[in-house]
Amino acid sequence: MVYPAIILVSMGVAALTLFSGFGLGTVLMPVFAIFFPVHLAIAATAVVHLANNIFKVLLVGKKADLALVARFGLPAALSALAGAYLLTVIAQGEPLITYSLAGVVCRITLVKLVVALLLLIFALWEVIPYLAELAFPRRFIPLGGVLSGFFGGLTGNQGALRSAFLIRSGLDKEAFVGTSAVAAMLVDVVRLAVYGASFLVGDYEALADSGIGGPIMAGVLAAFVGSFFGARLLKKVTLRAVQLLVSVMLFSLALLLALGVI
Repeated sequence: MVYPAIILVSMGVAALTLFSGFGLGTVLMPVFAIFFPVHLAIAATAVVHLANNIFKVLLVGKKADLALVARFGLPAALSALAGAYLLTVIAQGEPLITYSLAGVVCRITLVKLVVALLLLIFALWEVIPYLAELAFPRRFIPLGGVLSGFFGGLTGNQGALRSAFLIRSGLDKEAFVGTSAVAAMLVDVVRLAVYGASFLVGDYEALADSGIGGPIMAGVLAAFVGSFFGARLLKKVTLRAVQLLVSVMLFSLALLLALGVI
């Protein structure tokens, strides 16, 4: 079940969100979290996200506004370091509450509660028209980089904030897509370095036993296929039904995490 879910989500969302600049991490992380611990789900999503962003940079990166990448992407990368480090710290904590529900042992941890709260916020971002259409003045671009990078490092959800700050930057569509891809790639490189130092080195046996390597590779290849066809066949796609589906997934995952069910 894990492979079909990861492949279909990675391929479909990578195609649909190529031009909107966000969506893959928002949708894919909850899917990984159904099958794996939440901190590993965030790290696995980061691998797929980085690989897909590198591919997108090869496709559209030449259109990126390098001055804007410096103003937005560099603060984002630095703050991603802090967000990713915070995740590695709170992921090591003991369960706050352990209880049994219908014979299933449920463990509520600090990392689950933090991620659940932020997922609820991003779910609301998808469905509330004011938030979905929010755009910030150009002078706030460095601040946008800091906020986007920090939450990207902490939860993997960075794209909605990134788009909200870059959409008013005066870029044409191609430059917007290219700039978003380069900025996202910088954040992914930084947060993966931190995740790797903690999850890959510090907990290698548990990671190997989880069997997450195969689904990650499947997600990477599927996202490549989705982005390839998205770059050739799609204009900017905004599907309200997709936004609502994403929000339902995020709300559901946030509830299950907060209750310690997954």
